[in-house]
Amino acid sequence: MAALEPEIKTLIIETLGLEDMTPDDIGSEDLLFGEGLGLDSVDALELGLALQKRYGITLEPETKNMRQHFATVASLAAFVASHRGA
Repeated sequence: MAALEPEIKTLIIETLGLEDMTPDDIGSEDLLFGEGLGLDSVDALELGLALQKRYGITLEPETKNMRQHFATVASLAAFVASHRGA
């Protein structure tokens, strides 16, 4: 799962056009939304689509705890890892 974190950081940067950032600028436990990285709901949609495309996972509106899954890179990596084999 630790190998997923740099991939997800790069995906965030590429998907959201954060050209002034590198993966090292995003901490695994940094909040992605609000006071953390400052992402918003539109960014969440774009990121969700990118995750579906890259990792072949399905994101359903009914998925429990979706907000917690998208809270940090670490939680997002755990979510992707748990759904890749499903």
